[in-house]
Amino acid sequence: MASTADFRNGLCIDYNNELWSIVEFQHVKPGKGPAFVRTKLRNLKTGRVLENTFTAGVKIDLARVERRPYQFLYKEGDTTYNFMHAETYEQLAIEENLINNPGLLKEGQSVEIMYHVDTDTPLTCELPSFVDLEVTYTEPGVKGDTATNAAKRAIVETGAEVFVPLFIETGEKIKVDTRTNKYSERVK
Repeated sequence: MASTADFRNGLCIDYNNELWSIVEFQHVKPGKGPAFVRTKLRNLKTGRVLENTFTAGVKIDLARVERRPYQFLYKEGDTTYNFMHAETYEQLAIEENLINNPGLLKEGQSVEIMYHVDTDTPLTCELPSFVDLEVTYTEPGVKGDTATNAAKRAIVETGAEVFVPLFIETGEKIKVDTRTNKYSERVK
């Protein structure tokens, strides 16, 4: 058992007999009335986001989860991804809907798979915050067209589409934010 004072981003709780992860929270102390905590919760099974308000100090059930290191091996069919545990070499196949951004996943990539300890089932597969990918195709940039913050489409080695600045060329390596699917910087 925990209280609302223990809230933090990424905390997993058992709420209404389902597992939820706290996306963001805010403690609010109005001038009149009791304090409360405004939260955004993401369902770990369906991915649905719910806004909820808890009274300050209310007791909540924490879900016991653990993160295990895995390495992506290969994609089988359209929606099944195969991973290998980094320490025990045990292999695991999970569905695409459990992966936070499957379009940016390349072979050999290290990921963390979150497990529910009580049932020993995988809940989510999280990529690192940033991945380095090679641009396999992009249109050439127009010289002198840099007055604005313009972007063009680029296809990276995994087949995903990312918007990049005009100066990025085919063959360059770029850093992509896996949470937003946006270009971050050029890799040297």
